[in-house]
Amino acid sequence: MNKYGSNGHIIHHGDAIEVLRFEISDASIDLIFVDPPYNIGKKFSQFEDRWPSDTEYANWAYEWIDECIRVLKPTGTMYLMTSTQAMPYFDLYIRDRLTILSRIVWSYDSSGVQARKYYGSMYEPILHCVKDPKSYTFNADDILIEAKTGAKRKLIDYRGEVPKPYNTKKVPGNVWDFPRVRYRMDEYEEHPSQKPEALLDRIIRASSNKGDTVLDPFSGTFTTAAVAKALGRKTISIESQEEYLKIGLRRVLEFDEYQSERLERPKKNTKIKNARGVKREELTGDLFSANS
Repeated sequence: MNKYGSNGHIIHHGDAIEVLRFEISDASIDLIFVDPPYNIGKKFSQFEDRWPSDTEYANWAYEWIDECIRVLKPTGTMYLMTSTQAMPYFDLYIRDRLTILSRIVWSYDSSGVQARKYYGSMYEPILHCVKDPKSYTFNADDILIEAKTGAKRKLIDYRGEVPKPYNTKKVPGNVWDFPRVRYRMDEYEEHPSQKPEALLDRIIRASSNKGDTVLDPFSGTFTTAAVAKALGRKTISIESQEEYLKIGLRRVLEFDEYQSERLERPKKNTKIKNARGVKREELTGDLFSANS
């Protein structure tokens, strides 16, 4: 295991369970966002996301879930993602150890190729959990969105003694519509399951305060740490793959190089061929999906 740090931001290069167990203190974390491998066969650099059975995958996950609960403060919050097929294992296990406040659906657009003989998956589930349902952070005013009834339809609420317009702002419900990260987006990094900054922005604003510590045990593209840093939080990130570690060193710690290698953002091909095979510059359009 290697450890890198700067100005309140720490990156551990190693196995998530080992780092959690031996490097993170009890009750020291305010917010945890967990986006682990989903057991669906994706290739993450030198790691293949596939366990021999669902049960073995679940048992592996229970180890780091227990460690996350241990390091979470009594007033802390954890958001946990996994595949739709694995989420029942997580839900049943966690509900006996934490309070699940919300079961969130992250809904997104299609990558273009969809199932033909069944209903293709267009969402990923997220559990919003706390240790103490009577004492936790939720900054509702920091995540308000437009309330269409009040802002667009301009209806009047006659249920009270004095009629009044409906509110124009509201706290989001549990279905979140954020586009998946695509090749042409500025935030794109070379990773098979990058999560959008907008998703993490809502989570971090809602469930932490400036100066709090945010933990991401499976950091990938380090979007959690990058967004948390921009919002004035401290961060702890864990990543096992050296290829993705370099993203975090550049994106969070602002390293210019790693072991004599220049660290730069992905270089993107901005030329495509038209119908006649002639190359031209493409200025807009999400032509490729980072998650497909």
